[in-house]
Amino acid sequence: MDDSASTQYPILLIHGLFGFDRIGSHQYFNGIKEALNYRGASVYIPFISATNGNEERGVQLLKQILALRKQTGARRVNLIGHSQGALTARYVAAIAPETVASVTSVSGPNHGSELADRLRQAFAPGKFGEAVAARLTTAFSAFLSNLSGHPHLSQHALNALNALTTEGVAAFNLKYPQGLPETWGAMGPEQVDDVFYYSWSGIIKGSRLSESLNLLDPLHNACRVFGSFFTRESKENDGMVGRFSSHLGHVIRSDYPLDHLDTINQMARMSRKTVNPVELYVEHAKLLKNKGL
Repeated sequence: MDDSASTQYPILLIHGLFGFDRIGSHQYFNGIKEALNYRGASVYIPFISATNGNEERGVQLLKQILALRKQTGARRVNLIGHSQGALTARYVAAIAPETVASVTSVSGPNHGSELADRLRQAFAPGKFGEAVAARLTTAFSAFLSNLSGHPHLSQHALNALNALTTEGVAAFNLKYPQGLPETWGAMGPEQVDDVFYYSWSGIIKGSRLSESLNLLDPLHNACRVFGSFFTRESKENDGMVGRFSSHLGHVIRSDYPLDHLDTINQMARMSRKTVNPVELYVEHAKLLKNKGL
């Protein structure tokens, strides 16, 4: 039996915006839970709102962590959050550090998303367009949660959007600064309040002509379009989050040749390059195990 990734504490995979655990045979963390289980890790995927604010999602997560501790007897958990899931995990680690052994941000907008900034500018607060977009997006989020079997989860698209802008995350960071770097592009402290902090992410590299089979991936093409709205990190982003915006704690690497959805193995196998995103999670679990986590 392969127990190379059998961490001391359970691993929780926290999804991001418009996320879910599973809809039919389709998983948000595509093939990742199975790969970790195969190597000995105990992995859980909590049920979190597809759209809502960071703190609201964090409250949902903490309730499930407390229930899991009772169920399994585990004193703490390792949190791996993708995209907004990183902010959700950070909230829990900040207010209840005794329940969390580590937080790992995967493509997390830890300093905000320029894409969210552009969307916020496009839908002026209080205007008709904002109201229509908010209703449609909230309804879509509820539809996703229904399909995944969790219709009770609250959805609030505007709260989610505001929580992901540069301004919104800056306000969040003032309250929950654990693991953040002191200067732009640097690493943050690896350990705060007995919680270990890590991050890794990717960027879109090269031109479309250099992408080979990636040209057939509609999700990658969408990320390329989204990336064109970036200004501060116009050359180094994954389509939804800038490279340095993703930095938190010990930065393992922030320029893997992966877009925002490649890092959860969505369509990535169509364009297999030098990096297997599933193995990144396995290698990280091995790191956590070696740390005694």
